[in-house]
Amino acid sequence: MSDNGSVVVIGGTSEIGMGIAKHYADEGREVWVSSRDTERASNAAKQIGGNSTGFVLDLNDAAEIEAPLSHIGPVQRLVLVAIERDANTLAEFNPESAAKLFTLKLVGYTQVIHVLASRLTDDASMVLFGGLAKEKPYPGGTTVATVNGGIATLVHTLTLELAPKRVNAIHPAIVGDSWFWADKPTEVIEGFRSRTPTGTLVTVADVTDATVFLLENPGMNGSNLNLDAGWLRT
Repeated sequence: MSDNGSVVVIGGTSEIGMGIAKHYADEGREVWVSSRDTERASNAAKQIGGNSTGFVLDLNDAAEIEAPLSHIGPVQRLVLVAIERDANTLAEFNPESAAKLFTLKLVGYTQVIHVLASRLTDDASMVLFGGLAKEKPYPGGTTVATVNGGIATLVHTLTLELAPKRVNAIHPAIVGDSWFWADKPTEVIEGFRSRTPTGTLVTVADVTDATVFLLENPGMNGSNLNLDAGWLRT
């Protein structure tokens, strides 16, 4: 990989985002990580180390996305990992919560790419984060499943509009050692683990490695990678 641009991780203060950012910081790359909170962005950059900088960006405020990105560029690798959790049943539908998730991922992600498009290097690549709810729906997950399906199709149009830059998406299943799942009751985790052919759940390290693969492998373009330890086959 040639080093002719920076690495930008939107949502780089999460476990997965920080793991991706640290991978590139350890290679000596210039890395930018975003958060909605100033202190969290600064602390994340310190933990990542190397030539990394934290900055504040709110994907739910599309009109204010351009300014925080104005001083970044050229960009060779872009990762959009920021998420918003939404447990929204049809019986008790919360349109404000649903709109927030739609805005963050489908509008916010796209606006970041729009703002940075002219600063992407010719060999740039990016990864958008969706989720396996698009394939494994669950009660209360209508908004999440729909948005993740939107990410899957957004990748197809971006691949054509941004060529020769590469665009892929990753859709992780339950990440068993993430903060959200690690403290769940043992019987809950075992219930999910028992449904995978390998008897294992996806880990934070698995997601980090798979994201780097999508970013660096020149044969991957316009793809949606389901990272599920074989769960979809059962």
